[in-house]
Amino acid sequence: MSKIIVAIDGFSSCGKSTLAKALSVHMGYVYVDSGAMYRAVTYYCLQKKLISAAGKFDEKKVVNTLKKIKLSFKYNPYAKSSDTYLNGDNIEKEIRQMKVSNHVSKIAMIKEVRDRVVDIQRTMGKEKGIVMDGRDIGTNVFPGAELKIFMTADIDIRVQRRLDELNSRGEHVTYEEVKINLMKRDYDDTHRKESPLSKAKDAVVLDNSDLNREQQLEYIERLIKDLLLTKDTLSI
Repeated sequence: MSKIIVAIDGFSSCGKSTLAKALSVHMGYVYVDSGAMYRAVTYYCLQKKLISAAGKFDEKKVVNTLKKIKLSFKYNPYAKSSDTYLNGDNIEKEIRQMKVSNHVSKIAMIKEVRDRVVDIQRTMGKEKGIVMDGRDIGTNVFPGAELKIFMTADIDIRVQRRLDELNSRGEHVTYEEVKINLMKRDYDDTHRKESPLSKAKDAVVLDNSDLNREQQLEYIERLIKDLLLTKDTLSI
């Protein structure tokens, strides 16, 4: 059976990664969390004191440090998903903290950062059989992807999901802090100059405000099954 590229884009805390991970396991595909790559760059900059407490940074210094950053993913059998590695170190937990979330959108706006990350992503997708989620996967990274999904959900539902996730990791923040962070990230993601978040013309919209994980996965699996059947029939 033919393999395809599944590109999943959408707003923060819509469950893109959760769906992509489950889908990759079901399909036997490689999963790549593109957002984790930008978070890793941001985390590195924070560790090297390139970002101030007020969020200020020298773009030229960030760009110059890219050559010192090596990103990779390794499968975690306990989590049944891939962990993010920065220069050989597992930073999966560290990149999910609020201090990284507060700055990642700004770092991701830098053209050279995006160019570097996109090069890595495209290399990963050459053999197809890949599920990737992010902000510009269907519009920029893989515009030729066979299946494109654009995910969205009600803002209050997204806030609660993110709050629950942070609390489960022992990071205690307020509902209002999370809402402000998500709204700021939405604005930054949709208004940045380089590859802003937008729905690809041929993307399928998935509003999962009232859908559980099983329902979402079932819906996407049906789309893929129909797509593969059509693709294999046409190739006969």
